[in-house]
Amino acid sequence: MEIGKINKSNKPLTAIELFAGAGGLALGIEKVGFKTVALIEFNKDAAETLKHNRPEWNVICDDIANISPLNLPTYFKMPVGELDLLSGGAPCQAFSYAGKRLGLEDTRGTLFYHFAVFLEKLRPKTFLFENVRGLLTHNHGHTYKTIIDLFTAAGYAIQKQVLNAWDYGVAQKRERLITIGVRNDLIDQIKVAFPTPHDVKPVLRDVLKDVPHSAGTPYSEYKRKIFELVPPGGYWRDLPENIAREYMKSCWNMGGGRTGILRRLSLDEPSLAVLTSPSQKQTDRCHPLEVRPFTVRENARVQSFPDDWEFIGSVGSQYKQVGNAVPVLLAYEIAKEIYKGLESV
Repeated sequence: MEIGKINKSNKPLTAIELFAGAGGLALGIEKVGFKTVALIEFNKDAAETLKHNRPEWNVICDDIANISPLNLPTYFKMPVGELDLLSGGAPCQAFSYAGKRLGLEDTRGTLFYHFAVFLEKLRPKTFLFENVRGLLTHNHGHTYKTIIDLFTAAGYAIQKQVLNAWDYGVAQKRERLITIGVRNDLIDQIKVAFPTPHDVKPVLRDVLKDVPHSAGTPYSEYKRKIFELVPPGGYWRDLPENIAREYMKSCWNMGGGRTGILRRLSLDEPSLAVLTSPSQKQTDRCHPLEVRPFTVRENARVQSFPDDWEFIGSVGSQYKQVGNAVPVLLAYEIAKEIYKGLESV
């Protein structure tokens, strides 16, 4: 799908992204019309992916903990309050570090702490903080409350909503917690709405046509033979009981449907959330027509990356980069609403 820019002014709005990954969020933001001033990404392969595809981008491959203590307006050559959008989503590994106390000093060293430091030092007009839905309930909701308290203390009015990428042109059921902030002195001028779901929802049939060839990881011979018995749209319960029992082992007696195990997708449904590894026993996503996992390029299609966006690194690293990314079309729809709000300033 071709995504058109909506930038109508001569002066582009500016964005800086933290925890940039392989560029799914940044691509959506760029395609709306924002000028990407800088991106910070710690993983070397992901940073090389960004540099390879956008040589003009200022990609900083470093630990965010080394950047946040700096004089950020001087470092980025940007006066305080001039940046239009700070975006990013701290990796979910950061959740467990929230602790039981509140306040900026008590969370020093966490990834969301560094995001808050950027807010305090740069004073961007708006921010976009993206993460998994599970952040809402992690540690009985305390983790997310800690994060919101940090962002509020930094001087921002907060709104949040869980969005499903399938509602926004992405052939994938992938729920993300989207937190948007507007600087307190601008809340009467900048009004940001969450995007309206699309009427048409794509399925795998819409995105798996003529996918460019790319690397992929096959199943073991044992697993491949079992998957041959699973129909498109099916899972382990579609196997003969003796085979299912042998494969499931101790899981056979567990409660719940466990529908992700030996799951073969159908062309007439969206993908389940793309994972960081092609084959995981509890969360398989077998190709609808062939007995194999999706290739890197097929996963990228499901994540709505353009075909010319190339991923750098080993096959395993490429799978991880794609799986960790924000779907480009979801990022575009959110960034479009933020852009609209900023146009009134």
